Amino acid sequence: MARWLLSTPDPQAAASLAAALGISAPAARVLVRRSLASPDDARRFLHPSLDQLHDPLTLRDMPEAVARLKGAIYAHEKILIYGDYDVDGTMSVVLLITAIRLCGGDVRYHVPHRLNEGYGMRPEVVEAAAAQGVTLIVSVDTGIRAAEVVRRAAELSIDVIVTDHHLPDADLPPALAVVNPNRSDCSYPEKNLCGAGVAFKLAQALLTAMGWPEDRVRRITESFLKLVAIATVADVVPLSGENRIMVKHGLDGLRDVRNIGLRALLAVAGFPANAAPNARQVAFQIAPRINAAGRMDTAQAVIDLFLTTDPEHARALSQQLHDQNAERRQVEASILEACERLPMDASTSALVYYAEDWHRGVLGIVASRLIERFHRPVFVLGRNAEDGLAQGSGRSIPAFHLLNALESMRDLFVKFGGHEFAAGVTLEAARVEEFRARFNAYAAARLRPEDFEPILDIDASLDLREITDAVTEELFALAPFGHGNPPPLFAALDVEVAAPPVVMKEKHLRITVRRDGRTLKLKAWNFAHRAAEFTPGARIDIAFAIEEDAYSASRGYAPWAAILRDARPKSL
Repeated sequence: MARWLLSTPDPQAAASLAAALGISAPAARVLVRRSLASPDDARRFLHPSLDQLHDPLTLRDMPEAVARLKGAIYAHEKILIYGDYDVDGTMSVVLLITAIRLCGGDVRYHVPHRLNEGYGMRPEVVEAAAAQGVTLIVSVDTGIRAAEVVRRAAELSIDVIVTDHHLPDADLPPALAVVNPNRSDCSYPEKNLCGAGVAFKLAQALLTAMGWPEDRVRRITESFLKLVAIATVADVVPLSGENRIMVKHGLDGLRDVRNIGLRALLAVAGFPANAAPNARQVAFQIAPRINAAGRMDTAQAVIDLFLTTDPEHARALSQQLHDQNAERRQVEASILEACERLPMDASTSALVYYAEDWHRGVLGIVASRLIERFHRPVFVLGRNAEDGLAQGSGRSIPAFHLLNALESMRDLFVKFGGHEFAAGVTLEAARVEEFRARFNAYAAARLRPEDFEPILDIDASLDLREITDAVTEELFALAPFGHGNPPPLFAALDVEVAAPPVVMKEKHLRITVRRDGRTLKLKAWNFAHRAAEFTPGARIDIAFAIEEDAYSASRGYAPWAAILRDARPKSL
């Protein structure tokens, strides 16, 4: 059972905001809870405008990057975009290739093979680019820790522009320009851009510098926001500030998709024409299909899909991604099951799992699943058969900074990188046990028992009589939901279980509760093992969210559903 943090937003502030905006009390309570009590702040949040985006030229080194890139385009130099193999990296590559080609540039790309090359820039790729006559490399979603590769490029007379969002080392790579809002000397207000967000800023600045009419620049940059939205949601960066603006407009733009590849991908994921997925659907239906290519084989299929102009080729590639995603799910499930079978001492503060035969393309997803189950920092590692090194990914909990932990034991690693909640490592297989011991010791010295408890951060209490179609529509206006802006979570206190729970597909429950003459039906995913808690007549507190339900709406019922997150005996 999770630890509940039940907020009580200032009733007077909520009432004042509801009156000022003409909205319901539940929506106002959520806005106040999320520090949006000012009517002006709340309006900006509810109606984010592209005019609120910051000037890309205020990013450190952006003027130098634009000048060099523009010069390379005019001089017909060969340009290489060096990206990453995940959603953020591939969307960044597609975005910049499209922008540069629109400007008349000669551009190609390289995305590493996850299993053969691993994460990050490699000198042999730079050497191959030099042999092909490349004189400018632009990295996207990678490069901030690639100092040696950048030096090798300079030896080969290749200029490098690094665009990245990952946390830098103390010393930046010696590139012509390093565009990263997380540079310590960068005053750009939005620090939480993903890689595609930074690439978008470069494209935005470049198109403006080309001297095109303002309406053309705006039209093209707005079209790029579809890719930025997908990448931002997939990379699990906070959906606040500029990210909220870009994701909101990008998701809206998915109602009218002209890119043949993106249309084919939406279709194979089950979205009919003119139906825009929400952020949750991007995270669970679109992003996994894009990621599957790089996880199971090579991400080149993703780039080809988004750049092709052949509808038949697009359909074939989208089906390939769909099939690879199905394969990925099977492989992930088998590794997860193997991890869960291993004994775990309750006193363990951090976990490291390792097996030589695990498919390294899915280890990050498995780590995420293990976090959900054990609520401890975790790494999952496999062995690279080519070099014998252990490689893998880690995920963390809110109380534990993963990259700081790795920095404290950097002598262990051949290579590492990442950020607060996700990271990757490469180390000698013989040192995995040492890594396990040191990682656990580091966590044990910093984490308290309560840090291992899942937390339900509840926005406000809600009377069952307040739940109406109009109120749910206002709550959905707070979307897009994701990291940094989760769906509103409510508590209904001292409600009565009104009927025996109904078991669905052996794993789930349908719960009915009532209070003060109002009944509410809730879906309780993976709650079948807790059915005994919901005997008719029991008085309980429930924590629940309200989600859009397209299936219900298509059958003529309410376009929303109440989803149970937790339950406990009623508070005294």
